[in-house]
Amino acid sequence: MKAVTWRAFGAARDVLRIQEMETPVPGIGEVAVRVAFSGVNPSDVKARGGARPGVTKPPFEVIVPHSDGAGVIAAVGAGVDPGRVGERVWIWNGQWQRPFGTCAEVICLPEAQAVALPEGVSLETGAVLGIPGLTACHCVFGAGEVAGKTVLVSGGAGSVGFLAVQLAKWGGARVLATCGARDIARVRDAGADAVFAYDDPDLAQKIMAATGGHGVDLGVEVEFGANAGLLGEVMAPCGHVSIYGSARDMAPTLPFGPMLFKALTLDIVLIYILPAPERAAAIGRLHAALRDGALVLPAPNVFDMQAAAQAHEMVERGGRTGAVLVRM
Repeated sequence: MKAVTWRAFGAARDVLRIQEMETPVPGIGEVAVRVAFSGVNPSDVKARGGARPGVTKPPFEVIVPHSDGAGVIAAVGAGVDPGRVGERVWIWNGQWQRPFGTCAEVICLPEAQAVALPEGVSLETGAVLGIPGLTACHCVFGAGEVAGKTVLVSGGAGSVGFLAVQLAKWGGARVLATCGARDIARVRDAGADAVFAYDDPDLAQKIMAATGGHGVDLGVEVEFGANAGLLGEVMAPCGHVSIYGSARDMAPTLPFGPMLFKALTLDIVLIYILPAPERAAAIGRLHAALRDGALVLPAPNVFDMQAAAQAHEMVERGGRTGAVLVRM
């Protein structure tokens, strides 16, 4: 089979290669998935570029990148229902703590990590449900129901934020969001009740006004370090903040006083190690939202295998609309 690989940290166009590899065979409890689309996420490009904190060398001799993907089960190992052959599936944690991810024609992995796609959901959409989909869903619903609550989604135009806006609205929340000025209309169309430019100098006052002075019950936060001060101002007493990123400031200084006297809960989310019950709940919610037609994803940016480096570069540049996928 053909696969995209890398063996050393470096720029995408310098280290990503297509190579022939032995087609894997599923072991006990595993399925072999013929991959249609492999999803590229910021974590994938950081890993390939050597940008993960404390990591000084690649963890494996040869790495096939990417944790997300979608395809069709081609074979099953012992202990797996043979009826799963031919099933359309999406993949989570494809390359988490293992060398061979989804950017290959075939991947073998435990059958639980190949989730049957709901009827009518495309393989392109399936390739986005792993990291962005599960992160958005757990951030919105991990602390409980949001019906009747006010939810603030920071970075509402991003891969996770755009899904979080839609999921929170589907869940019955009043949804506020921040984003760049160019994306305000798009995020509003996704279901946000009010959208603000993230660099508005009066952002805190406008958010509080939009809540009628009550404050925000749940924050979904992509840049915790940059927004910690804002959260201290706009969160409601006993509010909950689901934090999944802080790239601009990885060592944030917290306004402890305001957070203390509001008794805020700061919940750091790492979807790779989400416990099984919480993951199952998030999968169930995602599928329900998809069946209800509550999730509309922007058209993806699709690259052929030969252009995998360009796919990585698009993710690194940021500012894109739609997921980045590699077509196998």
